[in-house]
Parts: sequence; structure tokens; C-alpha cells
Amino acid sequence: METNSGDVLVISGSDDVVRVRQAVRAKAIEIGLSLVDQTKIVTAASEVARNTLDHGGGGTATLLTVQNGNRQGLRLIFEDQGRGIADLDRALTDGYTTGKGLGLGLGGAKRLSNEFSIQSTPGKGTRVVIARWK
Repeated sequence: METNSGDVLVISGSDDVVRVRQAVRAKAIEIGLSLVDQTKIVTAASEVARNTLDHGGGGTATLLTVQNGNRQGLRLIFEDQGRGIADLDRALTDGYTTGKGLGLGLGGAKRLSNEFSIQSTPGKGTRVVIARWK
């Protein structure tokens, strides 16, 4: 599998969440994802970027174009040094929220992605990786 070096975007405010969405859409278009796949990866990225800001206190989003044989995709890595998630299973359950949202963020992002992984250590931060393939 080949991967580019990636663009790293800082997430420290609401404007940065918008910038992440715009950058993800631009990369998705660049690699030729369909409109439906563009919408799915942008929506998932928006949810995870918002969580990175609201629950992680900010962090980074790394955008990577990836190739596996003839398949091209977009892999996004969100990292923060926030409080972490004590119960990952519960956090991925629809309807569970620690904020004011609908509780669809992580579970929704997982459903919208072809690949999804999350690692979190309470007190140390969270790393979410999502990908969408062409």
C-alpha cells in the first residue's frame, strides 16, 4: 500500500472544523471519489473534527491519499491530547453523548467510513482513523 506524506491541519477552533471539511472535500474530488462518497467522508470528518475540538480540546487532522493496487482512497487521522474516552463501546453507541449533540458522532462516522479505528487512553488523548475508498 502506498501513502503520500499527508497534509496536517490544526484543529483549535470552529473555523478549523470548517477548514478540515473543505480540505477533505478537495482531496476527495482530487482522487475522484463519487459525490456520494465525498459526502460520506466529509460528513464523517466533520463529526470527528468536531469531537477533536469539543472533547479533546483541539488537535490535528492528517489527510492522506492512499493507494492499494488500483484502488485509491482517502485516510484521515484525527489526534488529540485530551481527556480520552473511558468507555469506547459506550461512546460508539448511538444516542450516547457527553455533550449537547444527538450522540451520533462516532457511530455515524464509523458507518460512513469504509475503515474506522479508534484508540483512546483516559487522560492521554484519542486517535481516530477513518478511510473511504474509491
